[in-house]
Amino acid sequence: GFNSWDLCDVCCLSLFVKTPHAWRKAVEWSKRPETFVKRAGFSLMAVIAVHDKKAKDSDFNKFLTRIEKEAGDDRNYVRKSANWALRQIGKRNPRLREKAIATALKIRTQGTRSARWIASDALRELEKVLTFRRQHK
Repeated sequence: GFNSWDLCDVCCLSLFVKTPHAWRKAVEWSKRPETFVKRAGFSLMAVIAVHDKKAKDSDFNKFLTRIEKEAGDDRNYVRKSANWALRQIGKRNPRLREKAIATALKIRTQGTRSARWIASDALRELEKVLTFRRQHK
């Protein structure tokens, strides 16, 4: 029943991530056609990437696959949340950063306007993080 991005994101940040269903719902909702339900799936992926400190790197593979698959969705609220999820996964650690960069490079080859935006924005941020960490070693 979402009808705004902020309500969607607050529910993901404050409620859904705290349930035992968060991982399953993130994937399930990212497949749905409704704009804000799909956004909730990707927003939940982003929130999980930040807050689930016990998650293994391999747990995020299914999220990266969903982000890549849905990158052509040109609805503003969907593409921004898919981008957010990709960036947050990439910021967890160096191994996931490399996977997220590889995913962004694959997304860029899809050729749609939305995919190009998602990929270029994520690459810009993830490469900035990589450069910063190299300079401050």
